[in-house]
Amino acid sequence: MVCLRGIESIGGGCGGLFVLVGLCVTAGYCLGVTTTITRTRGSHVRKIKKKQEEVGQEEEDDGEYEDEEDEEDEEEYSDYEIDSLSLNDVPGEVRMALVIRQDLGMTKGKIAAQCCHAALSCFRMIAVDPKKTSYNPIMTNRWLHHGQAKITLKCPDKETMDELYAKAISLDVNACVIHDAGRTQIAAGSATVLGLGPAPKAVLDQITGDLKLY
Repeated sequence: MVCLRGIESIGGGCGGLFVLVGLCVTAGYCLGVTTTITRTRGSHVRKIKKKQEEVGQEEEDDGEYEDEEDEEDEEEYSDYEIDSLSLNDVPGEVRMALVIRQDLGMTKGKIAAQCCHAALSCFRMIAVDPKKTSYNPIMTNRWLHHGQAKITLKCPDKETMDELYAKAISLDVNACVIHDAGRTQIAAGSATVLGLGPAPKAVLDQITGDLKLY
């Protein structure tokens, strides 16, 4: 009786009942939406925090990688300034050869870094400083304007690399040997890559013709 009177007081008879039911449904819907939003927001916040933690970890990992790469940039190289002007009359393709030692067990990433050092060292010797004996703008331009060809080759050991270096010098081919700083994978001072050229392919073949492609 009390419930019925309460219902009648709200809207009278069945009309009051419909009003009460409507209010209950509305209140339940609002409560459900609020709970869902709260849960969704909490889940979203947790995902954001997790993503931030992952990004923070990646930044730390990148920092460690950059430190290692900074060390790689401090490699040393030895060279002998050779006058390659006599090779300017040799026709044909001009290329650079990068000869990689196989007995050191270097990883692919390490080899890539060492080859970059060798290529840049050869280029600096022949193209950057006019005061150097090795400066040869004609050969440099032939290389730069015809694809900047580079070839990577396998070398079994240091003895073979030394022989190739000596032969290159005897043929007036620009050459340099990269020596590792020893901070990551191999012993300090290890000769890793021999850079040759840019020089005519016909002349380079006299030096590296027996080597296999890397």
